[in-house]
Amino acid sequence: MNAASDLMTGFSGAEIEAGRRLFAGEWTFLSAASSLSSLPAMAGPEIAFAGRSNVGKSSLINALTGRRALARTSHTPGRTQELIFFGGAHRLILVDMPGYGYAAVAKSKVTAWTRLVHDYLRGRATLARVYVLVDARHGLKAADQSILDTLGEAAVSHEIVLTKCDQIGAAALVERIAALKTAMRERPAAFPDLVATSARTGDGIAQLRAAIGRLLSERGR
Repeated sequence: MNAASDLMTGFSGAEIEAGRRLFAGEWTFLSAASSLSSLPAMAGPEIAFAGRSNVGKSSLINALTGRRALARTSHTPGRTQELIFFGGAHRLILVDMPGYGYAAVAKSKVTAWTRLVHDYLRGRATLARVYVLVDARHGLKAADQSILDTLGEAAVSHEIVLTKCDQIGAAALVERIAALKTAMRERPAAFPDLVATSARTGDGIAQLRAAIGRLLSERGR
């Protein structure tokens, strides 16, 4: 992934270390919300992870926190059916959002998830950013465009994180990153850079931690 790293915003050694410290320490499950009324009270800054079913949200959260099973992983698409909240030592809260784009789930359930996600995105003052996970092998799909449209309409800060980058060749990854950056420039609420990651190898995890640390620092936490 060295060639791809050249296309990503660089982080200083101090920022990498700050990101490591931000995610060090104990992480715990806080709550699960299946409706707007069951959302936990707003507290510390929240970082949410969105993406198609089986894109690797839970695996990425586990890699970020250095835990093997903080977030449940599954080979069954659509398993995460609620907003799942995790808390760390620095008041930071991570939110694992329901996967989208899985047609085999009942339409009524998809409608309920969609309503919950949209209500959460539009009304959460503590939401610092949504990271939209995109499988590096496939790029943006129609379902991704839909959630990006929602984020833009709600003026929610968001950024692309590529997952499973170890499963694509270096040249193809560079092309994918460049294409995504071009596409995101057309979205005013989107952060123009992205982070390429692999939860399996750990590539890009330190950079994503640093990116989140930089964001919180700029917001004054």
